[in-house]
Amino acid sequence: MEMGYKNSPELFDPKEYGPWKFCDDDLLWKVKDGIESNMKMAVMADVGRVNMDAVKPAAESPYQMFRVASYVKNIDKGISMVNAFHDMGYETTLNIMAVSRDRGPELDEALHQVNEECKADVLYLVDSFGAFYQEDIDKELARYKGIVKGKKFGFHGHNNQQLAFSNTIQAIINHVDYLDGSVSGMGRGAGNCTTELLLSFLKNPKYDLRPVLDAIEELFLPLQSKYEWGYIIPQMITGMLNRHPQDAIAVRKTEDRDHYRKFYNHMMND
Repeated sequence: MEMGYKNSPELFDPKEYGPWKFCDDDLLWKVKDGIESNMKMAVMADVGRVNMDAVKPAAESPYQMFRVASYVKNIDKGISMVNAFHDMGYETTLNIMAVSRDRGPELDEALHQVNEECKADVLYLVDSFGAFYQEDIDKELARYKGIVKGKKFGFHGHNNQQLAFSNTIQAIINHVDYLDGSVSGMGRGAGNCTTELLLSFLKNPKYDLRPVLDAIEELFLPLQSKYEWGYIIPQMITGMLNRHPQDAIAVRKTEDRDHYRKFYNHMMND
């Protein structure tokens, strides 16, 4: 389970952001206290946002995995972070962001660099803008696997076009090892593949859907009355145009929140 970000409080004001922006070790130890579970904890690390000197070795940490997010242009920095965390004893993933906007030779060069230099256990294909279709999953995973050897692969989808679940199934067909989902699809903007759909699709007898349904009923329905996530028309528009979801998030905070044609025209002419 990814608990949140491991950002440095020197770079972000803790008063402005919630505790899961920082995932303080003491907080995560409290989360685990009294709970018997084999679940491993993970945290997300963005390039340039982590105080590496403040990270303890895995043997002293409440979490076991670092998921490093990097754009193609920063792949050298992403690899450096992954390797540092690996050497501290953590399991690691490298999540290359926004590849739907960067599928040229620069991506091939980045993948070759990952193959030659990166110690990550898992390499993730990430559909950051929810722009991929199933044929994109086939093509990009073939590219990743054709260049990068000796690693497992993962897929992280966003639901701008209501394709996060079907694209995750397509990743399964392509023998991906790690699948990302969130309960009720909770996530920034359009959110992610829903855990409840994914568990029901996998039909593994060791998975019990009922506690997830209980969590949705007891926790996530009240949250949805306060916070917005999931498929909506502005997020659909950013997905179909292969654009960052920040524009859709921003318009939902204005009086034009439901003026879809106006938003579409703005995005087309921007």
